[in-house]
Amino acid sequence: MTAIDLPADSPYGLDHLPYGVFSTAEEAPRVGVRVGDHVLDAAPVAAADGLAISGALAQPTLNAFLAAGRAQWDATREWLVDLLTQDANAELVAPHLLPLDAVTLHLPFEVADYVDFYASEHHATNVGRIFRPDGEALTPNWKHLPIGYHGRAGTVVVSGTDVVRPTGQRKTPADTHPAFGPSIRLDIEAEVGFVVGTPSALASRVDVDDFDEHVFGVVLLNDWSARDIQAWEYVPLGPFLGKSFATSVSAWVTPMAALSAARIPLPEQHPEPLDYLRGNDSSALFGFDLAIEIELNGQVVARPPYRTLYWSPAQMLAHLTVNGASLRTGDLFASGTVSGTERDERGSLLELTWNGSEPIELADGTTRGFLEDGDTVVLRATAPATGGGRLALGEVRGTIQPAR
Repeated sequence: MTAIDLPADSPYGLDHLPYGVFSTAEEAPRVGVRVGDHVLDAAPVAAADGLAISGALAQPTLNAFLAAGRAQWDATREWLVDLLTQDANAELVAPHLLPLDAVTLHLPFEVADYVDFYASEHHATNVGRIFRPDGEALTPNWKHLPIGYHGRAGTVVVSGTDVVRPTGQRKTPADTHPAFGPSIRLDIEAEVGFVVGTPSALASRVDVDDFDEHVFGVVLLNDWSARDIQAWEYVPLGPFLGKSFATSVSAWVTPMAALSAARIPLPEQHPEPLDYLRGNDSSALFGFDLAIEIELNGQVVARPPYRTLYWSPAQMLAHLTVNGASLRTGDLFASGTVSGTERDERGSLLELTWNGSEPIELADGTTRGFLEDGDTVVLRATAPATGGGRLALGEVRGTIQPAR
């Protein structure tokens, strides 16, 4: 017997237990743990069991819990599994299990800094072929380091938040002068984000082998992109206003411990990366067997496979800190657009429509080169679960609203 009845094939079963922040009409936001189609109000249960971590679980963000570190994350997970698998705990648990549809979900953690990488070779190659058709698809540095840029933490929003079409400068090669107005090439980027818990000191660096000591878990992430604004502004310093208006993340953070069965070897890296990107333990250089799905207005338009990514998240973290940049609790770094080898595995409309030249047709007969006002995009993903079957990462949903 268990303290809660769960279908054996639940993607939010006891081998998952993602964390989020929720509120009810009567009470302020606090930490919850998703169990099936319910949310466990974790703080009062932990307090009743005499756990010191109950104070962190009563906070309106996950940050205090994230800052507690790996030993506490593991201990809390062990406690939760025991709590929910013992019939004797049913009386303690039952009053604090709330139906998912009876709560409001919030941004699960306060984002300290946000860095976005460019870790998919297939995505980078597609982009290179689109914009440099007569040159090399990959830039000379691409296979030597995980390329990234610093984004805007203050515009990271939780799934379900509407996205207002951004306004800015645009200029095509045919234009003599830039124009100002709403973006007409608004795009999506299907990505995976990594949430940092344990900070590091300024002027130190985090080794590849120490990834698990610092990174708590993962979220799905949509890095909305205004391609026309980006194309005019990005030379010579890279993405700026074309990216910074909104980045959507899941309401649920999947702990790294829940993804242990999803870890797989990286594709072969050639040339061999420099020493700081190799580490001492080859098992630290892992990828993930995550199957992502992009839905546009109710229709699946692509299924990008994360397993094809060239750079490991541990290498991204090592490179992020190799110059002495410090980590802070709540830092978020993302993979960049996930794309595979096939057309229906491309993680952005830029690639799916080849920069708008090959629009995709939707079930209602309309076509899309880029997003239109009223369009709703949903990202979903599944991964092998430690107990068999598959778990589901929290979805990311956003609807485009007209420019203001």
